[in-house]
Amino acid sequence: MSLLSLKNEGKVAIISMDNGKNANNLEFAQELLALLKDVEAEKSNKALILTSSDEKNWSQGIDVMWLMTSVQGGKRDDVKAFLSTMDEIYTLMMQYPMPIIAAINGHTFGNGIVIAAACDFRFMRSDRGYVCFPEVDMNIPFVPGLIDVILKAVPKHKFNDMILTGRKMSADEMADATFIDKTFDSVEALQQGALEFAKTFSKSRPIFAEHKRRLHKPVLEALAEKNPPVIEELKILL
Repeated sequence: MSLLSLKNEGKVAIISMDNGKNANNLEFAQELLALLKDVEAEKSNKALILTSSDEKNWSQGIDVMWLMTSVQGGKRDDVKAFLSTMDEIYTLMMQYPMPIIAAINGHTFGNGIVIAAACDFRFMRSDRGYVCFPEVDMNIPFVPGLIDVILKAVPKHKFNDMILTGRKMSADEMADATFIDKTFDSVEALQQGALEFAKTFSKSRPIFAEHKRRLHKPVLEALAEKNPPVIEELKILL
């Protein structure tokens, strides 16, 4: 059974994460990357919405049980493939030839925030869901290039608070910090608002991609230079 699904509303593609907590593991990463490439390949698409079908969660980040089991069970290559595939996803998203709008309908933790940060716009419902980095309580350090992705969207002072306290932040608090562009009072309003916004885009795909590539050049370089050595040595646990 697929972990994600794809549909279209006219020229707007919608990728939905459909696996409950939408925990990120190798299978999830491979499916997300494939769908992103499918959307990109369809030349009529002008915008992409990334959302979740779960009532409570957008994405709770890395599948920690899978990660621990894989490392302890000798499947280190699977973990390396997962981390490398996620980097490929972020790299693709930050030079994508159309806007990517995160319609965040619930809890968004850890690596889920990194995915949201790699998007161009972030909308969130204000009546349910928190944003937090639990890594400080789980003894899991960040792969260094991911910090650059996060800081593209989260102000440094707010990230400092989040990464060191692990505190849960509301949609309104993240909107005040400019991570969330707009909040909505229900999931229905969120989905409608995201779709209406996505339909306003009809930009040329090449110029859109080039603007993003130049804007995010330091982040793209950080992913390419900082992460591979850490991934190869698998320095991801304390």
